[in-house]
Amino acid sequence: MVNLAAFRLGIAACAVVSGLVLNGLTAWWLLRLVSRTSPPLYREYRVPALIGSVLIVLATAAAGGYLTYLGLRDPRRLPDVLSVVVAVGMIALPFAISIAARRIAGIGGIIPVEEPPGKERSPRRGAPSSVSRRV
Repeated sequence: MVNLAAFRLGIAACAVVSGLVLNGLTAWWLLRLVSRTSPPLYREYRVPALIGSVLIVLATAAAGGYLTYLGLRDPRRLPDVLSVVVAVGMIALPFAISIAARRIAGIGGIIPVEEPPGKERSPRRGAPSSVSRRV
């Protein structure tokens, strides 16, 4: 713990890089999902969506790195609650956004899987059918 001050900046930089990668991949996947599910809307608002995504990814990564840096200020109080909460939050954030986006889009599962060409997704249970039956 004596060398914590020397490594504090490096650990915070690693937290920023980790946040950029994880949140950047999630934002890229989310933009790709929007471009496939609603192409006209995506074409119209593509630039604001990209700018907003980049700003959100940069802000969350910078906040995670800064809070990690602050959490490592006292070597006698490690593991610091702030560092642990920030680390768990930074890891959970991309997963939570992905799961929420998949639920909103009506895609099941956690891991994105590409459907083979020609195979259509079956309608969700309880969803109204587009074909009405006459009895």
